[in-house]
Amino acid sequence: MSQHPVQRILVTVAGHKVDEETVRLACRMASRGRSEAKEPAQLYAIHVIEVNRSLPLSAPVESQVERGEEILDSVERIASEYNLSIETEMVQARDTGPAIVGEADAWKATLIVMGLPYKRRFGEFNLGKTTPYVLKNAPCRVILFRERLED
Repeated sequence: MSQHPVQRILVTVAGHKVDEETVRLACRMASRGRSEAKEPAQLYAIHVIEVNRSLPLSAPVESQVERGEEILDSVERIASEYNLSIETEMVQARDTGPAIVGEADAWKATLIVMGLPYKRRFGEFNLGKTTPYVLKNAPCRVILFRERLED
């Protein structure tokens, strides 16, 4: 019987309503691994701050950093409800998609869990540019968790 390598689950959080459910999904998946592999999956949550091309990449955007810290704090609170530890990181980048893929690659993630708010653009459902980029370029499996359509 072969040992399954410990799952490494990267979860993305952007400050949308869907984030909480997305993190809970990742936590449940990590906990499930605990019973099978005796140890839970490793969890890593990232929040990407997009920096406008007119600014230097290192330009601190105070309000966004504060908001990012609040988002990551709530991720840690949710993980603690599941008795899981989670690594969190705020990343400043020009584009969110390449930042997520780069982090997943560097951290050797085996799975990316992304929440997807239900967005309409010109009346049509729209994936935006980040999700297609991650789906196309991620080095591992990707689970998309789309928020429920409000009635």
